[in-house]
Amino acid sequence: MTWQYIIIIVVLILIAFAILKARSKDFKLEANKLIEYLGGSANIINYEVNTSRFVVTLHNINLVDKEAIQKMGARGIVEIDNQLKIIFGEEAKQLKKNIDDLK
Repeated sequence: MTWQYIIIIVVLILIAFAILKARSKDFKLEANKLIEYLGGSANIINYEVNTSRFVVTLHNINLVDKEAIQKMGARGIVEIDNQLKIIFGEEAKQLKKNIDDLK
């Protein structure tokens, strides 16, 4: 009788892991998309993370697809000269880490 409970608990744990895995983002894919939406890696001069903001300095701001960045989950984009401040929240640090790995 107790082995049935153990099997049920194991199945529930496996289901929970599957749900968590399905919800997690592939940050490498997201980083590739972000680079593309920023006009490619040749357009990026510098980038950094400041708490929840991803700050990027670009050669040509006109190459940026702001609408696509918004669809990625950006909560806001502030443009100042050739610099963008993109508010991603907690994801900003993870995106920067994956962009570092790509460059």
